[in-house]
Amino acid sequence: MPVEDLWYKNAIIYSLDVESFQDSNGDGIGDFPGLTRRLAYLAGLGVTCVWLHPFYTSPRRDDGYDVTDYYTVDPRFGTLGDFVEFAHQAESNGLRVIVDLVVNHTSNEHPWFQAARSDPKSPYRDYYVWSEERPKDIKSGIVFPGYQDNIWTFDRKAGAWYYHRFYDFQPDLNFANPMVREEIRKIMGFWLQMGVSGFRVDALPFLIEFKEVDSAKDGKDYRYLEEFRHFLSWRSRDAIVLGEANVTLDEMREYFGHGDRVQMLLNFTANQHMFNSFARQDATSLVRALESLPPLPMTAQWGTFLRNHDEIDLGRLTEAERKQAFEAFGPDENMQLYDRGIRRRLAPMLGNDPRLLELAYSLLCTLPGTPVLRYGEEIGMGDDLSLPERNAIRTPMQWSNEPNAGFSNAPKQQLVRPVIEDAEYGYQKVNVEMQRRDPLSLLNRMERMIRLRKEHPEFGLGEWSLVDTGLAPIFAIRAEWQGTVTVAVHNFADRPFRVPLKLPGHEAQHLVDSLRNESFPIPEDGTACEIELDPYGFRWLRVSKTPGC
Repeated sequence: MPVEDLWYKNAIIYSLDVESFQDSNGDGIGDFPGLTRRLAYLAGLGVTCVWLHPFYTSPRRDDGYDVTDYYTVDPRFGTLGDFVEFAHQAESNGLRVIVDLVVNHTSNEHPWFQAARSDPKSPYRDYYVWSEERPKDIKSGIVFPGYQDNIWTFDRKAGAWYYHRFYDFQPDLNFANPMVREEIRKIMGFWLQMGVSGFRVDALPFLIEFKEVDSAKDGKDYRYLEEFRHFLSWRSRDAIVLGEANVTLDEMREYFGHGDRVQMLLNFTANQHMFNSFARQDATSLVRALESLPPLPMTAQWGTFLRNHDEIDLGRLTEAERKQAFEAFGPDENMQLYDRGIRRRLAPMLGNDPRLLELAYSLLCTLPGTPVLRYGEEIGMGDDLSLPERNAIRTPMQWSNEPNAGFSNAPKQQLVRPVIEDAEYGYQKVNVEMQRRDPLSLLNRMERMIRLRKEHPEFGLGEWSLVDTGLAPIFAIRAEWQGTVTVAVHNFADRPFRVPLKLPGHEAQHLVDSLRNESFPIPEDGTACEIELDPYGFRWLRVSKTPGC
């Protein structure tokens, strides 16, 4: 398949929670009919793919990541018929859909687990990982420090300990059991038939780890990813897996394999070091992070993001780097989470500075990979730190200055979460409707930047390399695709720079700014071309033989 036919390579992915996006029936909870009404907005923004967080039937003790039925829509969000209508309308608007596949664990209320704990001879007993004796170590590997006490919990009814990498109400499935793998294939096949174009796989490293009690084994069965991909390819030619795997650099290559495992991984390495560069006003950390990434197979791609639905995980920075990032973006203890992350949205982290926000989104659009945008970030939504854990950034979408931000006409106390009402980020001031009318708003600037990103497929499809300017605060990246070359230059500092750019080997005579009506001649003697950059400024410069194209 030609690279340009790989839709995910040049996509714009938009992630959202159905429950927080748009309520259609006045019960205070977002639903599929409400989301369907907003598809034209997403298409107008330039989105090409919608990523849905869990919407399956669930007690929702962990925002839907505790599933009790993988084949249904939670009644709070509508019906299967509503989902099918949503998928149909998404296709009509030119939007693909990927959904969260949460199969590392189930809810402890899932019928599988209830059968497993009730009868040791049940066929579902081996769907989970059990120990008759108390495991020697029940605390190492805790995912949520301060909120989770252990990774093994004793179940009185079962008379045994069960394994859970996350909360105790989320028992892990046993992927060593072929019956479990068959169940996962059925779940994938079901939603592919419903029209989805792939899956974002939650907690991917834990799906493939060995889960033997007190075992000396330490490793992962990466071959399962090939089985996963093989099934996906047979059922749907162009469906993808977007993996959540915040792993070490030497592990990353294993997840892609030789192009026969996952197609995409979220790029946690670039994300963490980007914020380190923001904190230091120095591009060096981001440069080193990108230089350390493994080369990818032709069919593979990074998912580049600024903000996701969880905390910003800084766990792979050094202690000194993490401390500096905390001081810059989350100085209060209430802004931090799990001893490693920041639970704020992007706009408050960057001081709501429009220059920094635009710089961040320019990086999102020009770093190697496919941009992944979190709902509400396009209007600079704030956070509610009075809400527990990661719910601080999961507040309702702010559509207008009408009551409840236009999200719902339910009584305020019935909303799934309160809307933001503070002076700076409250819905009365920050909303889609008002920003649509302002040509200089973040929403309109984002829409223009997304359109420009689509007009520069070299950033998604092409070969990339870093350009050394000799200036620590300056980050410059070159991308080339089918003879078109563009250089994106970014200034992490709060002071202006004259940036020397030297692009040897090009017969072109000009650098044409795609964002402004400017061009810069390339000296014939091979010396550097100097570019002016404002504080936190950036430019996208297309290499051209003429000054105007």
